[in-house]
Amino acid sequence: MSGISTHVLDTARGQPAAGIVVVLEGQAPTGWSELARGTTDVDGRIPALWSGAVTGVGEYRLRFEVAAYFGRVGQPVFYPEVVIHVRLDSASGKFHLPLLLNPYGYSTYRGS
Repeated sequence: MSGISTHVLDTARGQPAAGIVVVLEGQAPTGWSELARGTTDVDGRIPALWSGAVTGVGEYRLRFEVAAYFGRVGQPVFYPEVVIHVRLDSASGKFHLPLLLNPYGYSTYRGS
């Protein structure tokens, strides 16, 4: 795998969501382990959350800590954390995993 990136858009406010901590975890036989951590920039992006090689194909998850963001922008906190759990079946390629966020819902997709 050549990389994992993400970005967060606040669809309720119509703008990028800056300052959200995102934790990348990989699943191991003993449970989940943290691989990387970053914070979204003013454009809501973390362009290289993981730029190193990930050993093998497997399951990964991105944990978006959104409670503090919603508190800063004066929105209610219904989902304090959003988790995107993916199974990557290719050990090469770029994986962009965006999050479209609002106080009462979210969606995601595999971007390019």
